[in-house]
Amino acid sequence: MITSSDDSGTMLAEDAPRSSRSKVRTLDEVAVLAAEARRQGRSVALAHGVFDLLHLGHVRHLEEARRHGDLLIVTITADSFVNKGPGRPVFSELLRAQMVAALEHVDYVAVNPAPTAVTVLSKVKPSVYVKGSDYADASSDVTGGIVDERNAVESYGGRIVFTDDITFSSSSLINRYLGVYDAELQAYLEDARDRNMLERTLEVLESVRDKRVLLVGDTIIDEYRYVVPMAKSPKENMIATLYRDHETFAGGVIAAANHVAAFCAQVDIVTCLGEHSRYEDLIRQTLKPNVSLRVVDRPGKPTTRKTRFVETGYMRKLFEVYEMDDAPLDADEEQRLVHILERHAGDYDVVIATDFGHGMLTPAAVDALCRHSRFLAVNTQTNSGNMGYNLITRYPRADFVCIDAPEARLAISDRFSDIAIIASQKLPQRIACDRVIITHGKHGCVTFDGADGDGAEGVHRIPAFTNTVVDTVGAGDAFLAVTAPLVATGAPMSVIGFIGNAAGAIKVGIVGHRRSIEKPALVKFLTAILK
Repeated sequence: MITSSDDSGTMLAEDAPRSSRSKVRTLDEVAVLAAEARRQGRSVALAHGVFDLLHLGHVRHLEEARRHGDLLIVTITADSFVNKGPGRPVFSELLRAQMVAALEHVDYVAVNPAPTAVTVLSKVKPSVYVKGSDYADASSDVTGGIVDERNAVESYGGRIVFTDDITFSSSSLINRYLGVYDAELQAYLEDARDRNMLERTLEVLESVRDKRVLLVGDTIIDEYRYVVPMAKSPKENMIATLYRDHETFAGGVIAAANHVAAFCAQVDIVTCLGEHSRYEDLIRQTLKPNVSLRVVDRPGKPTTRKTRFVETGYMRKLFEVYEMDDAPLDADEEQRLVHILERHAGDYDVVIATDFGHGMLTPAAVDALCRHSRFLAVNTQTNSGNMGYNLITRYPRADFVCIDAPEARLAISDRFSDIAIIASQKLPQRIACDRVIITHGKHGCVTFDGADGDGAEGVHRIPAFTNTVVDTVGAGDAFLAVTAPLVATGAPMSVIGFIGNAAGAIKVGIVGHRRSIEKPALVKFLTAILK
């Protein structure tokens, strides 16, 4: 191949390099190459995907894509945005890029540092965007992303085409032949496929679209201060650290509401904020458009803030500092909160109490929630600030309880009983609630529905869907937020537990509250593991 360059030394688009590694460029670099090709009057084709297990279907797809352009650019989804289930991607983004680049008809490959191809399309502006036949019917795209991608392409005069050749599913091949799951999870997923679990989960998720949901609970500002450990202080018994960066998130009920808002049309919050260190601007900027906020002010108090000092290398939390006043609401504050709950709780299809035990949900507030909510879902969190004092037994009734195993054991003072027995027999003796999920970390979750029977008949165990954990902060809240509206529909608890485990698996891969659980990502995860 004849090579040439312009006066600046920039490689021209026709100079497609031959080694696979040299074909891998940054997104900005391929955007420049695409612009140069257009300047030369050449057409640019773009294909985008995960390409986790390169197979004949991919090869045929990219061969046909090459026929639609003089230059073929392929972008692949970055590792952090691959919502394909546990153990995915099997191959890192660099290896996937090099595998695709090794194909002769591919000119350049770049990693897309965003969850969808819309960013790529706006930068590269291909003449033709090439997708597989699976996306030809927009209504069958479980993520809904193809509509946004089509709009992005057509906004600058490009067009989208669909290839129609032999097709395979990387997810199906990986699930069935590469052994990415342990034996227990593999057996469970095979049984779930036989029971049409994918169709059932998608139906349940769609059924809550029009639900009106109220969340009541503490706002927590979660601050991460990233540090590098240095050495032991010569004069003190402590390790010195070097500050690098920080992030501040709106957590607690705010984060939970954003999770709900991805699935339900209207979401409202009732919470308390302090007079100083209020963070109201951050909170309102964080909220999704379909979430509204009602605040009970606490004069003279701060908004609860939890600062975690995090070692940057492995995301290990070194220690935590609370800034809060967790005394119960005073009489005036409590009266305002109770008045809101008595007037409005009954207006909602679902009320979710995210009770972090920091003074907001007093006995009078709990009583108002229990008396006026048509469907009440509750989580009472045990944390360092309330150990042993914030138990689910504070609530005389609920329609759905979602707590973790230590919280369940504390509530009934039982260290040793099987979690299934606690969920199905012992907890119902302490709180009037027929539907319970106890999350159990690496062991997954246990669901109980009293309508299915008083004992083992009503119990289902769902294994965890991932063993890779980046950050556990907010995982339980995400599980509660996603599952509570689903329980209100009367859907089977086994299906809801499955969805909850998927949401939890996604959340533990997210640092803090950098992003919330989104419906397309959850649907993509469910689809991938059930292929």
